[in-house]
Amino acid sequence: MSSQAEQSGSVVTPSVSSTPAARPRLESIDLLRGLIMVVMALDHTRDFFSNVKFDPMDFERTNVALFLTRWITHFCAPNFLFLAGVGAFLTKTRGRTTGELSWFLLSRGLWLAFLEVTWVHCIGWSFSFDLHHVGVGVLWAIGWSMVALAGLIWMPVPVVGAFGVALIVLHNAFDGVTPGAFGPLAWLWHVLHVPTGKTPLQPFAGWTFDIGYVLIPWMGVMAAGYAFGHIYKWEPERRRRLLLQLGLGLSALFIAVRWLNIYGDLRLWSPKQNALFTLFSFIDCHKYPPSLCYILMTVGPAMLVLRWLDRGTPTLLKPFIVFGRVPLFYYVLHLPLIHGAAVMVEFLRFGRAGWLFQSPWAPATDVPPTAGFDLPGVYLAWICIILILYPVCNWFAKLKQRRKDVWLSYL
Repeated sequence: MSSQAEQSGSVVTPSVSSTPAARPRLESIDLLRGLIMVVMALDHTRDFFSNVKFDPMDFERTNVALFLTRWITHFCAPNFLFLAGVGAFLTKTRGRTTGELSWFLLSRGLWLAFLEVTWVHCIGWSFSFDLHHVGVGVLWAIGWSMVALAGLIWMPVPVVGAFGVALIVLHNAFDGVTPGAFGPLAWLWHVLHVPTGKTPLQPFAGWTFDIGYVLIPWMGVMAAGYAFGHIYKWEPERRRRLLLQLGLGLSALFIAVRWLNIYGDLRLWSPKQNALFTLFSFIDCHKYPPSLCYILMTVGPAMLVLRWLDRGTPTLLKPFIVFGRVPLFYYVLHLPLIHGAAVMVEFLRFGRAGWLFQSPWAPATDVPPTAGFDLPGVYLAWICIILILYPVCNWFAKLKQRRKDVWLSYL
C-alpha cells in the first residue's frame, strides 16, 4: 500500500496507507504479522527438507542449532491468533457495524476451517485427495476461534478481554480431565482441550480425524487480542508505555510461573546435561495444547517488539509488511510451494520422491538414506521460498488495495 510516512534516517514514521474513507492500517501490526509468517515458513521448510527425523526438542538427540530452529517458531501461532483478534477490533474501527463484523468473522471462520480440511490437507501437507485420514492444525483453530469471536463481540470489550484472559490463565487447571470423563461426548473434549495424539477420532469406520490444535485456549488468545486492540485508539505515548509494561510484565510472569514448576505447563522443566540445555528445558513449554507458560513466553516479548515497531518501521524490515497484509494468501501458497519444491529437489537427486507425496509425519517407506538436508540446506531452501513468495504476495497486496471486492477479504 502507498505510504504517507515521512522518512527519517533508517526508519519510517508509523503512518500507513489508507483510503480517504478508511482508518489507516497500522504498519507495526502488519510488520509483526509478516515476520511471523516468514518464521513459520522456516518450520514448514524444515518439515519437508530436513534429514532429521526425530523431534528437534528431544534433549537426548538434538543440538543447539536444531533446537533453536524449532523453538523460535513457537512464537508464530500464539501471536498470529492474538493479532487476528487485534485485527478484528481494528476492522470495527474502520466503519463496520457489530453485525457486519460478526457476520464476517462467522463466515470467514467457517471458510478457514473448510480450507484446513481440504486445500491445506490435500494440496499443502499430503499431495493426496484421500480424505479418509485428516488432521487439522492452525487454520482450524483460527477459524473456530473466529466463529466464537463472532458471538463474543456483542458483549462489552472488557468482558471479551476477561473471557480471553480467563481461558488462558485457568485452562491448565483442567489438564487432569480426560476425554473419557465425558462419555459419548469425549470427542468434544478432544476438540476443545485434549489433542488426539496417536489415537485420532474415528467418526465412521475407515475414517480418522486427528486434532492437533484444540480450541481452548486458542479462542481465548484471539479474544484477548480483540480487547487489546482497544489500545490502538489511544495516544501513541500512552500506548507505548502500556506495551512496555505488558511486555516486561508478561515476560517476568512467565519466568516466575515457570520457575515454580507447579502450575501452568504440563511439561515440567528439569536440570539437563549442562546449563544451556537446562535453559532449553525451561523454555521448552507445552504447545499442544498451548500452556499458560507457553503463551506468556511468546506474547510477552511480542509486546516489546510492537512497542519498538510502534515508533517506526526500520527500512530493512519494510518488505515483510507485504506478507503481513496478505497472510491467508501467503499461507495457502507457501505449503504447496515448499512441498512441491521438496518433491522436485528429491526427484532430481534420486529420480524418485514418492515418500514426499504424503504428510511429513506419516510413516514413510523406501526413503533413500541420504534424503533431506542438514540445517544449512534447510535455511537455503527457506530463503529461496520467501524470495519466490514475495513478488506474488506483493502483487496480491496491490490488488487488494486497488479493488474492494468482497471475495478478496476472504483471502
